[in-house]
Amino acid sequence: MPLGDESERWKWENAVAGAGAGFATVAALHPLDVVRTRFQVTDGRASHLPLYNNTAHALYSIARTEGVRGLYAGFFPAVFGSTVSWGLYFFFYSRAKSMYLRGNDEHLTPLYHLVSAAEAGAMVSLFTNPIWLVKTRLQLQTPYHGYRTYSGFSDALRTILKEEGWQALYKGIGPSLLLVTHGAIQFTVYEELRRLVTRTKGKGAKTNALGGDESLSSFDYAALGASSKIVAILFTYPYQVIRSRLQQRPNINGTPKYSDSWHVIKETARFEGLRGFYRGLTSNLLKNIPASSITFVVYENVLRILRLSGGEN
Repeated sequence: MPLGDESERWKWENAVAGAGAGFATVAALHPLDVVRTRFQVTDGRASHLPLYNNTAHALYSIARTEGVRGLYAGFFPAVFGSTVSWGLYFFFYSRAKSMYLRGNDEHLTPLYHLVSAAEAGAMVSLFTNPIWLVKTRLQLQTPYHGYRTYSGFSDALRTILKEEGWQALYKGIGPSLLLVTHGAIQFTVYEELRRLVTRTKGKGAKTNALGGDESLSSFDYAALGASSKIVAILFTYPYQVIRSRLQQRPNINGTPKYSDSWHVIKETARFEGLRGFYRGLTSNLLKNIPASSITFVVYENVLRILRLSGGEN
């Protein structure tokens, strides 16, 4: 197979592996995502959302008052968005690494991993922001909100376009682009930790810049994914809070609660202090630590299977 064709096939293998990882992650942990979103927008002032004491209380309350449907609110856009996002992310990330690898005989430096992840994150944000906005709106719907509910993903899209215009689909795009740093930090930490673990294991296997290492187990990938996720969350979580607050549905009179990111920052700092920027952090960690482990285990193993099947051709 020509080198160029093999490189293209490898990029698509990464996209397929990433999409599979994204689907598995969301399917397993969506209720915690609903809880996280509701905590993020609860600022202690007037709200249609009930108040929850902690993550366990939130899960219990939603299940009791809204049933399983409440725990899985926004599930379709979450699955769709995550599958598309991870697929695109790994595709753009691997493409960027391939480009920067040219001329480098051994492996990429942390800076190149950071730039590759940032480029991939920016592209994904532009493609998927409307999906995440709809997901947020659906997750925040409760029996107490006072206006007509969205019946589903397509109805939400139609209603938003009709009532607010296409620009509304890109609310929160500023924080989303800043959240590119989240993926950049996570993937850089992941790559460097993976290289360190491979070296520590001392099995003589080399980690090339375009893929996994046969010496690492699923447990290794799970630990690496979780560790890199914790570092990324601690640095970038406030951006997620700002985005969620911007993406809330406007009041019944059509007035948004927050006009822009700076308005969110000022109001949050004024009424809640630093703590306000970390609302929902516990449920976020409970969701994303295992989620990241699942993602990288599925990704690396699917990629390994695809490579083995490709090598037989």
